[in-house]
Amino acid sequence: MRSYFDDQLSRLNSELLMMGALCEDAISCAVKCLTESDPKMKEGAQSAECEIDRKEREIEQLCMKLLVRQQPVATDFRTVTAALKMISDMERIGDQSRDIAEIAEYVTSVGLQAKINVADMARAAVEMVTQSVNSFVRRDIETARSVAAMDDRVDSLFIKIKNELIAAVQNGHENAEALVDLLMIAKYFERIGDHAENIAEWVVYAITGEHKNLIGGSEKVIENPASM
Repeated sequence: MRSYFDDQLSRLNSELLMMGALCEDAISCAVKCLTESDPKMKEGAQSAECEIDRKEREIEQLCMKLLVRQQPVATDFRTVTAALKMISDMERIGDQSRDIAEIAEYVTSVGLQAKINVADMARAAVEMVTQSVNSFVRRDIETARSVAAMDDRVDSLFIKIKNELIAAVQNGHENAEALVDLLMIAKYFERIGDHAENIAEWVVYAITGEHKNLIGGSEKVIENPASM
């Protein structure tokens, strides 16, 4: 029975890595829609989002089978329930990447530094997703905790972009509506960073049994996260 459970956990790790890779693809397509105005990238983001949804359902079914049939305890229970929480955040990352791709065509005429900063946000967000998922598979708590520092970078870029766009509106930029759309895109990337940090927090929980706010540093023990 233990050998079967370990095999299923290995499968869970592989499935999570694939879902994380799909999230990276979705984000990359979204940012190319913004920076390269490539309509094919919009289709790419939409396709990746659909695959992310499918993968979420598959992983959810796997986790539920493990919980019901194997009735894991202690660390194994935390691992499976953390995975259930993680795929919810990854599904939202797919949704937000698709939304970015759909909005991007409306900001092609905006030639501001803010677009470059948004691309920088996207690259940081991709790294956060990669590191958070990898930390789960490798049981690497230090990498999980380091994701918080990456989120600080994303948040800082968002504030910088917001201030630049506010100044552009105040200076009478010719396309205020496009500036609002660009601000929405920046906010979506900021939320993707938050979701990646959530994933990292669940990794910490899976390893330690403590659900820790990686920014604030507060900790609490969660006895039954599946009921949250």
